[in-house]
Parts: sequence; structure tokens; C-alpha cells
Amino acid sequence: MYLPPLRVPVRTIGARTFDFSRRVAVMAVVNRTPDSFFDQGRTFALDAAVAASFDAVAAGADWVDIGGAPFAPGEAIPPDEEADRVVPVVAELRAGSDVVISVDTFHASVAARAIAAGATVVNDTTGLSDPDLARVVADSEATLVLTHSLAAPRTVYARPAYDDIAREVADFLLERVERAAAAGVPEERIVLDPGHDLNKNTLHSLELTRRLSEIADLGYPTLAAVSNKDFIGETLDAPRSERRDGSIAAAVVAIVNGARIIRMHDVAGSVAAARMTEAILGLREPAYLKHNLGDVNE
Repeated sequence: MYLPPLRVPVRTIGARTFDFSRRVAVMAVVNRTPDSFFDQGRTFALDAAVAASFDAVAAGADWVDIGGAPFAPGEAIPPDEEADRVVPVVAELRAGSDVVISVDTFHASVAARAIAAGATVVNDTTGLSDPDLARVVADSEATLVLTHSLAAPRTVYARPAYDDIAREVADFLLERVERAAAAGVPEERIVLDPGHDLNKNTLHSLELTRRLSEIADLGYPTLAAVSNKDFIGETLDAPRSERRDGSIAAAVVAIVNGARIIRMHDVAGSVAAARMTEAILGLREPAYLKHNLGDVNE
């Protein structure tokens, strides 16, 4: 059984504390965009985004990730517009819950406004493309997610090629850790994400999943954002609406290989999968014991 060698396993993020040596956190996804790759604008309206956030908490999410701009190539969204999308959701969710709230942004100005509204994590899918973002996080108490990707934000990166994808992703992430540390972000507030599908093809993402322990070996909690990604759709020949089971399977494999945070759309199913995987790995006790423990067989 593989257990990641975490440098700082116990993390306090906002009002919640996680022992990542024994616990997997489930991060729900709420995108306040009209063109998000999975929900296609279902939670673009403010009331829909807020309702989805609270629904995720009710379903057992430890963490809600709120985004206002897609990763995919396209027209740039001005930071003020992005902030106007995400900050009201952050503020309303914070007012009603102590859940971990992350803002999915690469803009320092958006991160600053979201942190002021109650976000406790900045989830940067571009690996510090904005040189000021790490400083904004350092000046707060927020955690920083550093993600591997190669393209400049919202731009095309055709036919990515790797000689050794796990090693190259690990090297990239370590270099970004050094940048964050130089800006003042302490190691106990850093999380790493190998960036499934971000400037990677399906074979790359499959290999990263089975070699995820090489990312977890870096010693930081590893986030696996596998839910409904194209590598699952291409593997199973499944449209976006039919990738739930494949997503949960990928998340379980990621956990077995060291992931300690899984970013998922189906919260209830993912929570059940995470808790079952924890129990199989010996990291948690069953909720109760009754079967075949009495004086007669059951």
C-alpha cells in the first residue's frame, strides 16, 4: 500500500483542519461561466451558483471550488468581470458555511478580492502565470494550489509532447514551489495538481494517473482534478453526460496512488468513493460494525 510522504500532513484551511495522512478531501466544482466545459452554463446565474454551492456542502463536500473563467482557449475575460462573477458567490457561501472555499483564478487581483470575501484557497491552473499572485496569497492566510500547464492563459497549445511526463510535471511543480516560497508562501500552504488534460492528451493523463505517486512523492498534498475530463470520455467513448462512473474510477485510482484532494462534479458519489477507499486503505474505521458479529450468522 502506498502512502504519500507528506511534509506537513495536517493542514488548517480556513475553519477546517485536515490530516491528509488519513483523509481525502472532496472538492466540488461550481463554475459561474456561460461556457464551462461540463455544465455549459447551468450555474452561470448568481442564484444558481449559490444554490449549487450550498447543495455541494449538503452532499458532503469538504471544499467548494468556484470559477469565473474557463481554462480552455478563448477570448480573455477581464479580471474585474471575473471577480464580479466569483466574489458574490464566495461571500454568500462564506456567510452560510465554514466549508473550504477556493477561487479558480490566475489573476492576482481576482484572488485578492475573493480572499477578502472569504475564500481560503487560490486554485491557479496556470502555475503562477501572474507573478503577483503568489505575493497576494503570501500576504493572506490562504492556501495556494499550483497546477501544471504549459499554455499561456486562454491560448492554444497544440500537440503537447513529453519524454517522461511524470518527471517533467514533477520538475515543473517543484520549480513553481520555489517561486511561491520565494514570494513568502510557506510549504504548509501549498498543494500540487498535475493538471490532468491541461495541455496533455488522453495517453498523457492516463499515464499521470497511474504514476501519480511520483507527484505525491514530492511531499505536498496532491489534488487530482479528473472529473468528466476528456481523457475519460475518450477512454470510454462517453459524452460528457455519461462520464460519472469513469470519473469516480479515476478518482479512486488517484487516491490509491497518493491523491489527497479530488475535484469532482458528482459530490455524493465521490464522497462515498473516497470514504470507502480510505477504509480499504486502513485510514478510517467503518461507520458501524454489525455483519456476522452476533451469535448467529446474518
